[in-house]
Amino acid sequence: MANPGMDPEIFDQFIEQLRRYVRERLIPAEDEVIANDRIPDDILGEMREMGLFGITIPEEFGGAGMNISQYIETVKQMSYAAPAYRSTMSINIGMTGSAIKNFGTAEQKAEWLPRIASGEIACFGLTEPGSGSDSAAMQTTAVRDGNGYRLNGTKRYITNSPSAKIGLIMARTSKEALPKNAHVSAFIVDMTTPGITVGKPDKKMGQAGAHIADVIMEDVHIPGSALVGGEEGRGFQIAMQSLDNGRLSVAGMGVGMGRRALDTAIRYATERKAFGEPIANFQLIQAMLADSEADLYAAECMIADACARADRGENIQRKAAAAKLFSSEACGRVVDRCVQVFGGAGYLAEYPAERFFRDARILRIYEGTSQIMQLQIAKSLLREFAAEGSVW
Repeated sequence: MANPGMDPEIFDQFIEQLRRYVRERLIPAEDEVIANDRIPDDILGEMREMGLFGITIPEEFGGAGMNISQYIETVKQMSYAAPAYRSTMSINIGMTGSAIKNFGTAEQKAEWLPRIASGEIACFGLTEPGSGSDSAAMQTTAVRDGNGYRLNGTKRYITNSPSAKIGLIMARTSKEALPKNAHVSAFIVDMTTPGITVGKPDKKMGQAGAHIADVIMEDVHIPGSALVGGEEGRGFQIAMQSLDNGRLSVAGMGVGMGRRALDTAIRYATERKAFGEPIANFQLIQAMLADSEADLYAAECMIADACARADRGENIQRKAAAAKLFSSEACGRVVDRCVQVFGGAGYLAEYPAERFFRDARILRIYEGTSQIMQLQIAKSLLREFAAEGSVW
């Protein structure tokens, strides 16, 4: 079913307001975010007031009802500033909120979506110490206990978990790895439930202010109503569709971060002089700027196409993987060139190029590594050939 999203004129006004907010409020606060490794409470409050935590949630549940294209454009704008801002909001709407919106029962939507839209922080629990993309190796279990379930297991690298009030947790409801990953189910969990412990936030290469930590569950009793959609065995399907959104979000993030890096490199190149003239006059500097623009433009086009297909209701698993693969790799190339344009200064922490380089590195890893994206794309192509090859 096609998703028209927010009224285009209202959305354009929102984006213009957001663009100003990013440049006038979020970027000036980056030093504070980095120094304290957290987003200031007053900025989080402003983000909630702007409705950023519920932009894709239907209006009836307190959201703005944006479609995928509008959501990813918002992500691109947010990602022009420090990545912690996007990270905090996108898990809410792109993964946890979308899973409940697309697969939850009417009761689950009514209970949880207004909470997410209001700005209660959410997390998405799929990865474990011994499993990430390999769901068959998942060890977290959900065993029936009376009218509910008892959760046991550990989730790793869970973004937002130190401050999350709501968790979407994937757990094994069957000991055997059933066909089509039907041994995995999804549960909506109140993160204050007894038996849940969140570890100390991990120290990371970059992305200051965006926290990840382990989530340990020991005999956590949850009601039967926590099972997403009221049906066991759909967890992998729910996770994969949520990951499609997550991968588009990372792709959009790559464009936003890349644009910031390119703009910063252009500004530096016009100000820095060598041999008596701005280095922007040198053709090899111009080549790096031009290649960066080509990378970002290609990524933007891929993302726009994938988002439009998603809004038309198409299956975009392969397109989302391709967009995420290209955009994250392209962003890596752009930030590397940014460091190169800065020269020796690019290696110093007092200049932004060094931070851009560190912050961008995770894009090729989370929501599926570049190698997993390649495997998914290739397997999809091979399945399509096997089904239709006789007519090629």
